[in-house]
Amino acid sequence: MLVIKRKVSESIMIGDDIEIIISEISQDKVKIAINAPKDIKITRKELAETFEFNITASEKISRISLNNIKEQLKNTEKDKK
Repeated sequence: MLVIKRKVSESIMIGDDIEIIISEISQDKVKIAINAPKDIKITRKELAETFEFNITASEKISRISLNNIKEQLKNTEKDKK
């Protein structure tokens, strides 16, 4: 991990086309501005983690639901016989 100190209005370059600018510092918060090409996806980490958690949870629920339906269908077939 690289740690860099910056003051307000100073910036950091990532590659040739992504610039991170410190726009404001107040108490325990830092505002940053990001200049990047439109095709670069920029997402807050906590949102990305929540998205991944939701995908995993929905897949698990889908598998559980499908297994329950499968068992119910088996039981229905057994009851018909």
